Amino acid sequence: MGSHQQAAFARAIIGFLHHCKALHAPATIALARTYLDNAQPAPQPVTREALRWFFRQAREHPTESTWRRSSASPPAPAALDPGDAGWERTLIAACRERGFLWRTEETYRTWGRRFALFIQPRSPETAGTEEVTAFLSALAVDQRASASTQRQALNALVFLIQEGFKRQLGELPFKRALPGARIPAVLTQAECARLFAAIQGTPRLMAETMYGAGLRLMELLRLRIHHLDFPRGQIHVRGGKGDKDRVTVLPVRLASALQAHVERLRALHRQDRADAIPGVWLPEGLARKYQRAGETWEWQWVFPAARLSRDPTTGIVRRHHVVDLTFQRIIKRAATDARLDKRVTPHVLRHSFATHLLESGTDIRTVQDLLGHASVETTQIYTHVMQKPGLGVRSPLDGMGG
Repeated sequence: MGSHQQAAFARAIIGFLHHCKALHAPATIALARTYLDNAQPAPQPVTREALRWFFRQAREHPTESTWRRSSASPPAPAALDPGDAGWERTLIAACRERGFLWRTEETYRTWGRRFALFIQPRSPETAGTEEVTAFLSALAVDQRASASTQRQALNALVFLIQEGFKRQLGELPFKRALPGARIPAVLTQAECARLFAAIQGTPRLMAETMYGAGLRLMELLRLRIHHLDFPRGQIHVRGGKGDKDRVTVLPVRLASALQAHVERLRALHRQDRADAIPGVWLPEGLARKYQRAGETWEWQWVFPAARLSRDPTTGIVRRHHVVDLTFQRIIKRAATDARLDKRVTPHVLRHSFATHLLESGTDIRTVQDLLGHASVETTQIYTHVMQKPGLGVRSPLDGMGG
């Protein structure tokens, strides 16, 4: 398989997997057929060929380690995917010059493609203020996009044009999506206990850690061994939202379970070293400065995946942390089994952490620091869902006789 065909296959397969993720559905042949039949515009022949190759490889090499040893050529890693059009190559180069994470690059490329489709037959290379304004306004007016979605699109397009093409956009008088005042879903402590009881093994420990420390989902999944400070009862969150570090509480109730879990991981680490498996992923700066650090014990994931996987940016087969979608499905299934009449996602555990702290009398500034909020106004949203909001306000209905 040539490099150009590898790149085309990679783009086609990644597009299909994005479709699967959006539907929260596994990648199956039946879903692939539906995806191809309903695609607009009609898919290129290479897309059908790529998906046939994808499922053939999955059938012939069911595990990543088998795939790694086989003679078949895998899809090109992102580092070797230069993009189709000139504007996409410019965007990729700008993202990688600044060391963006793969998720950020992927998001920006997706918005670039949507923008290119919107303004066709013109190219993003020739687009300016008028086209960007029209696209962002269409998101708000025609597609009813949320304010956060519109803001993400704005960031991507401004980066493409100003950092990629080195052109200033100036003022963008687009129709802004109305920011909704959303009240977060929160579980009671009894409901949290029911949810945890419906989960077994390591996933339960993950859910309890996320709730007990108020972590975001990716903060939980990206925990490394040296982030757990058992003597001080602290969890160090490194590179959280906004690339900020903070310290949060390590629940005393989980300390022994987490320590036992970490000790079990030592055997997995020794086996990975014996098998000469490449070290875990590290941020680019650290990986360049300490090239073997990913093989050391302290940098290993606290919640590693059971199987090896291919790094999308480098193509290296290594042990990654548990996939976010996998944990999301576990929580969703547990909520159903626990018969909770609320929409429960992993992030609800973080909302519940903050609300329960405020209900127990913890100072709002302390909660702000534990959550890593830049502004106390963000933390104040939880005062609206406290069991006793305000100063223990009692409903007037509760004072009625009869």
